[in-house]
Amino acid sequence: MGRTSDAKERLLEAALDLIWERSYGVVTIDAICDKAGVKKGSFYYFFESKSELAVAALEADWAQCGKAKWDEMFSASMPPLERIRSFFQNSHDAQERLFAEQGKVLGCPCFSVGSETSTQDETIRAKVQEILQRQVRYFESAIRDAQAEGVLPPGDAATKAKCLFALFEGSLGQARIHNDLSYLRHLPETALDILGAKRTQPVG
Repeated sequence: MGRTSDAKERLLEAALDLIWERSYGVVTIDAICDKAGVKKGSFYYFFESKSELAVAALEADWAQCGKAKWDEMFSASMPPLERIRSFFQNSHDAQERLFAEQGKVLGCPCFSVGSETSTQDETIRAKVQEILQRQVRYFESAIRDAQAEGVLPPGDAATKAKCLFALFEGSLGQARIHNDLSYLRHLPETALDILGAKRTQPVG
């Protein structure tokens, strides 16, 4: 049973890595199996299709590390504006580390897969939407807390969160298209300016 479980984990990890580095459309089941060191027959023991594997890989990535990272960056122990600023700064720094390793901007795997497949694969689209909505709620919570403290003007926190998240993902997309991290460099302060943050001194 241990070997079987390990094979599934390796397939999940290989799928996410390859789809993120290349694209969902060009990555084949054979390539995933090769990277995972798993026979193709074993692939079909666990998954009926590449689509099913992609959905499972996205959810596993969120459960195993994504949620913990977001919980840490948006911890209620930090002031709400610092949560937002720190998130954008950490996102830039993470992409910078990946760029040093890969030689290219990879962006957000979930958003990239969703953008590529949303009109073609309803199962993947629904999973991507679910995960991205979880992420938007972190922004909404921080915005509500900032409004309660009086450091952000009142307004529809849910709408503001969606707009801020669109800034984040759109900038990541541009950075990936142009292979240029400068699209992310000024986001920490730009995000707060867009929200109308009231700051008597620099945050951070």
